[in-house]
Amino acid sequence: MQVQVRYYAAAKAATGVAEETRRLPAGATIGAFLDDLGSTSPAVFARCSFIVNGVATTDRARVLDDGDRLDVLPPFAGG
Repeated sequence: MQVQVRYYAAAKAATGVAEETRRLPAGATIGAFLDDLGSTSPAVFARCSFIVNGVATTDRARVLDDGDRLDVLPPFAGG
C-alpha cells in the first residue's frame, strides 16, 4: 500500500524532504511506519504527533490504509 507523508519542522529536517509517498505493507501502523524510517533521528520521531486524513492522533498503533495522508508533526513551541 502507499501512504502520502508530509513532514514538518524538525521532522522535515530529519528526513530531508517535505513530502513523499511511502510504500508500506498492508495493515501497517504508524509505529511500523516509524520503524520503516530506520535510524533517521529517532529522538525527533519519538515525540511527534500525527494527522491522518485530517484527524489528529498520537496513537502509534493506528492502522494506516492505502491512500492515507499522514502528517508528521514534531512538538511546536511558541504561541
